[in-house]
Amino acid sequence: MSLHVAVVGGGVGGLCLAQGLTRNGVSVSVHERDVTPTDRLQGYRLHISPVGARALHECLPPELWERFVATSGRGGDGFGFVDERLRRLLTVDNPAAEPSRAHHSVSRITLREVLLTGLDDVVRFGRRFTRYEHVDGGVTVHFADGTSTRCDVLVGADGANSAVRAQYLPHAERVDTGITAVAGRLPLTPRTRAWLPPELLAHAHSVIPRAAAGMFLAPHESADDGYLMWAYAADGLVLPPGRPPRDVVADAVAGWHPDLLRVVRESPHGAVSRWPIRTSVPVDPWPATTVTLLGDAIHSMTPMRGIGANTALRDAMTLCRNLVEREPLDAVADYERRMREYGFAAVTASLRSARQFVSGNALGRVAFKSVLRLFEAVPPLKRAAFRDHGLD
Repeated sequence: MSLHVAVVGGGVGGLCLAQGLTRNGVSVSVHERDVTPTDRLQGYRLHISPVGARALHECLPPELWERFVATSGRGGDGFGFVDERLRRLLTVDNPAAEPSRAHHSVSRITLREVLLTGLDDVVRFGRRFTRYEHVDGGVTVHFADGTSTRCDVLVGADGANSAVRAQYLPHAERVDTGITAVAGRLPLTPRTRAWLPPELLAHAHSVIPRAAAGMFLAPHESADDGYLMWAYAADGLVLPPGRPPRDVVADAVAGWHPDLLRVVRESPHGAVSRWPIRTSVPVDPWPATTVTLLGDAIHSMTPMRGIGANTALRDAMTLCRNLVEREPLDAVADYERRMREYGFAAVTASLRSARQFVSGNALGRVAFKSVLRLFEAVPPLKRAAFRDHGLD
């Protein structure tokens, strides 16, 4: 049987799927609403975990995998917890690993360029999805410009506000968590490196203060640029109209370690922004068809654990395997069964982390710090608790 897969959305997950299908000889077309390949040349670097790296390694042809590795940078070799005075609570180290089992930091722009390579005849730009319909055993997909395409399987990879999801699973919700964060970037220059604590450049950290707030910091370095990304969130955070978010956060952390305050104050205003935290709501299993969803289109999650893009890449790998090995309906049914399990587990874990990040339960925060200190003091306990750290 000749199979054709249409993917709506040319983001990380959709393009990874297209690369994998093309590599395995399956006909695929990607329909992207952006008018040109350069419309998305913006955004933070991405942390690619071993889960995402494994998916890219499997789906990309060898030359593109090597290009990805060569253009990715160091995102830190571990993770740490500290209090607001930068006193260490716990440090978890990631052992050295092969590239397909390692952590990578990559520019969103560069990763998209890698994923688009070789897909000139596959990706069609300026295609805004409007609706689909099942016709004569296939799926006809319609676009705003009046064009349409016919496929055997339709994959909605069109992001958190997915138009495919709106038709396919109209009851699937995406809601505001009520949490607002402020995120920023401090450029890593010789001057900033001179005063930044070395441990903040070694790997990512979560700051656990006494107050109902939290801060996350992660270094992103490569041959051509580097910055320290930070995000601050607090219970009841108010951002007055007209007041720069950076100044609001600087006031909130004024009593913290001076270097944390300086990280905020020296981040350019243009690199600091409000970050509403939203999440999808897990839904019960649905009858499988030859239409399905991938990535944020079905399981968008908070950014608190940095696993959204990696989960989308896992989707791409899982669905690609199935479409290569199984009949279309069986392939989708098995994929959705697996994806619902790990995808919504990631959504739940991410939301739990977001809630804990801004929790106002003082006793709970004290208890959490005590547990972290215990793990740090007893290495066998730490190894047991964090044996699978980073391998979500």
